[in-house]
Amino acid sequence: MTENILVCTAWPYANGDLHIGHLAGAYLPPDIFARYHRLKGNNVLMVSGSDSHGTPITIRADAEGVSAREVFERFHLRFLETFQQIGCTYDLFTHTDTENHFRVSQDIFTACLDNGYLYQQTEQQFYSETEGRFLPDRYIEGTCPNCGYDGARGDQCDNCKKLLEPTDLINPRSKIDGSIPVLRETEHFYLDLPRLREFLLDYLNDNKTHWRPSVINFSLQYVKDGLKGRPITRDIDWGIPIPLSGYDGKRIYVWFEAVIGYFSASIEWAKNVGQPEAWKTWWYQPESKTYYFIGKDNIPFHTIIWPAELIATGLHLYEPDKTKFLNLPYDVPANEYLSMEGKKLSTSRNWAIWAPDLLERFDPDPIRFYLTAIAPETRDTDFTFEDLVRRNNDELVAAWGNLVNRVLGFAYKRYEGKVPTPQALDEADRQILAEVEAGFQTVGDLLAAVKLKAALEETLRLTRATNVYLDGKAPWKTIKDNPVAAGTAIYVALRVIDNLKILFAPFLPHTCQRLHEYLGYDGQLFGRQFTQSFTESQREHVALCYDASEAIGRWEPSQLAPGQPLREPAALFKKLEPEVAEQEIARLLGA
Repeated sequence: MTENILVCTAWPYANGDLHIGHLAGAYLPPDIFARYHRLKGNNVLMVSGSDSHGTPITIRADAEGVSAREVFERFHLRFLETFQQIGCTYDLFTHTDTENHFRVSQDIFTACLDNGYLYQQTEQQFYSETEGRFLPDRYIEGTCPNCGYDGARGDQCDNCKKLLEPTDLINPRSKIDGSIPVLRETEHFYLDLPRLREFLLDYLNDNKTHWRPSVINFSLQYVKDGLKGRPITRDIDWGIPIPLSGYDGKRIYVWFEAVIGYFSASIEWAKNVGQPEAWKTWWYQPESKTYYFIGKDNIPFHTIIWPAELIATGLHLYEPDKTKFLNLPYDVPANEYLSMEGKKLSTSRNWAIWAPDLLERFDPDPIRFYLTAIAPETRDTDFTFEDLVRRNNDELVAAWGNLVNRVLGFAYKRYEGKVPTPQALDEADRQILAEVEAGFQTVGDLLAAVKLKAALEETLRLTRATNVYLDGKAPWKTIKDNPVAAGTAIYVALRVIDNLKILFAPFLPHTCQRLHEYLGYDGQLFGRQFTQSFTESQREHVALCYDASEAIGRWEPSQLAPGQPLREPAALFKKLEPEVAEQEIARLLGA
């Protein structure tokens, strides 16, 4: 039965390049997951975009003396290039500074207000006397009252993940100039989270069985510890205007509107493909499943805040059927943190490996492979160049790449460039075929459960089993005395490789496409990625898009035909010399 799968990925702040922590935590996992479901024939929509209004963007703009729009447009284009290179197949990767997103965000604000889940309150907010303006939350740093971390932000502590208000901080200071801000009164709209407490508890308890323990336990405890109303507007001039008169100097705050991007991007995608109602398949059909791929610092925004907004929005937004609610997240498979060479990633200290830089020197599939092999799914993990080199050489090159090279090379040279015709299969032949074909169930189940690391490990196990089978058959020896038996072994190995090609394809799409062609097939396993410009009434914007209409890959066993012409193969992967790790560490320390 075909499933409707919505894949949502965290919206990166468009204030700097993506690094390996972003890729491992939030951007490669959803692509692997989406590719699997597309191969299964499910109805997949994968959306995200650049967060254009986050205060990290205005902070960088202030530092550079340019406009916030200049900063976000520059890095938005950089994101598109990175995602195309690494192979993230977004149906739409847009941004939040579009007319569509403005309209949808304002409509949700209005719906929450009309349904009684927003209220106004005068609050004390920090004001910079040196700059003459109220300071957004991220412009303020101080000591976390919960864990004592000295670098906590005014909206959240990165150390303990607790959501904060700027006034919660001990010894607050301006991030811009280090001055001590003063408190002044200002009026804002609040989301009434306490009123939504029971709804949220019921929702979280309904998801206990399939959410990761770290995610569900954190979320339940967060609600049980007590919810407070959370301000959703701020005194800033960059962002989405409040859709009410008398609030010209205020904007909808980014943490409220950025998560709306999953919904607005779905609507934008539907319009772009000429099916303006298509988004409703994922948002109103209750059997549809929506997955949100994020890092653990974003858990409360996706398991509490976003569901609260959806519940508060109420019935039939853009839908005449007054019994329909917008779907709440089905799963939020948040990843833990990735460190690097034994130290925490830090963009401020430039202790990071930037994705565009890494992609200049390494092919995309080895990066995808390694970041999945060490994925921080259940605990923090560490990236090291020495381990990258080792896994590339021992697993990609020696196990999978060598299997492909020796079988295809042998078949191409010794069997006139065709798949040999087998004789009757023996027990060893049937056993390896059955074992690998069973991988479509075992690996598929792991991928469906978002256990991507285990799915890759199982695929590698099947690869090693195939190497054992081939070593036992030794067709390069038996061809002298029994070419038919050797041809049978090569035929079986080619069928197994054809199957492994599909099992590896979500992880290694670029090299599996090349292998697909070496095996004599035409067409694309997956669809086509491309950038496209869209014109709004005020300006043009560029997005990353994906067309799956010509994809022919299927998550099912191969029926490779005897006599099928092969194409001359070449090595899929490059061996990395040990000094590569040393060179990369030297480059990192030099930076």
